[in-house]
Amino acid sequence: MNTQIPDPQILIIDDDHELGEMLTEFLAPDHLHVSARLSGEDGLQALQDATWDLVILDIMLPGMSGIDVLKTIRKDSDIPVIMLTARGDDVDRILGLEFGADDYLTKPFNPRELLARIKAIMRRSRTAEQRDHRISVGRLALDTRARRVSANDTSIRLTGTEFELLRCLAELPGAVVSKEQLSQQVLGRRHLPYDRSIDTHISNVRGKLAAAGVDNPSIQSQRGVGYILVVDE
Repeated sequence: MNTQIPDPQILIIDDDHELGEMLTEFLAPDHLHVSARLSGEDGLQALQDATWDLVILDIMLPGMSGIDVLKTIRKDSDIPVIMLTARGDDVDRILGLEFGADDYLTKPFNPRELLARIKAIMRRSRTAEQRDHRISVGRLALDTRARRVSANDTSIRLTGTEFELLRCLAELPGAVVSKEQLSQQVLGRRHLPYDRSIDTHISNVRGKLAAAGVDNPSIQSQRGVGYILVVDE
């Protein structure tokens, strides 16, 4: 008997009521069930009351800011988060990525671009469920099915995007993986020269590995090319 996969549940936290209605209608044909909340407080309550697959979060919210909402989410959840930021506001984009957003879009945006970002994240999650093996590199152990990473039996908490970046590097230890390859495999889009998303996510991974006392392997940059996971023998 076939088991029907439930439609992904997407929570939009944005005070733009018309945007929420438009996205609800636009994403419905792709079997994406959307529910909107107009404030950070209501969004956090919704996250406690139900199970969601992805959050679309605006940085500019009345009352509690989107960054504060993101910080609260990341205290106990690795749910994928796509941030919405004002065009040209690089500081907000960088802050969002540093605090654990998986991706971002600048307003105004083409809803087809948002759909592409959502599908990339959903595809990444489905691919992870199909994997059933482990990767060991230096002191790190990656469970590619559960998307967990540990060192000396101590769990290291990464977001989904951070884990996928580390996985890409761990599958090719000692080899340079280009930013273009990382962007295509993890974010589902071309890498553009001005886009610092990969660099910021890698910086986050480095910080979390350092906080866990992991110095073998280490993530090193190959200037102008990409990153390499270096393992000391």
